[in-house]
Amino acid sequence: MILSDQKILEALESGDIVIDPFDPAALGTNSYDVHLSKYLAVYQDKVLDAKKHNKIEEIIIPKDGYIIQPGVIYLGVTQEYTETHNSVPFLEGKSSVGRLGIDIHATAGKGDVGFCNTWTLELSCVQPVRIYEGMPIGQLIYFAVQGDIQNYYNKKKGAKYVTITDRPVESMMWKNKF
Repeated sequence: MILSDQKILEALESGDIVIDPFDPAALGTNSYDVHLSKYLAVYQDKVLDAKKHNKIEEIIIPKDGYIIQPGVIYLGVTQEYTETHNSVPFLEGKSSVGRLGIDIHATAGKGDVGFCNTWTLELSCVQPVRIYEGMPIGQLIYFAVQGDIQNYYNKKKGAKYVTITDRPVESMMWKNKF
């Protein structure tokens, strides 16, 4: 079951969902719009290695925007810090963003119960497009969870993305054993 706007508001009041900053105008019928922060990052190396820590370089989006290019993965981040304590957040791109040829994530659209952080975005595009700090970039949809939760993400041993940050976070695949 997807939470309606009223259920999202109730969850915000109870603390089961946290959105900071929260803007009532960003609340949709059954979703909440999130916005692009001024921080982007790109990987330093052209060839990435899943077993190694791939370093990133930070980019700050200027006031007149920044043109992203095809063939490059840009790590972005939401302005909003979120927490979910009894629902599963899904981050989807806004249709207006998709119609510009921008994908906001390659595979990481689902959060876990207990995720408490900003959202790192995996931005890619099909043709050059200028993006701006503060533009609506995605929408969070919350799914109710049935049953008790034993393994909250923020308390899970080995969870890799728990350090709170306002910057994009590179892949931590290298921390896995394989």
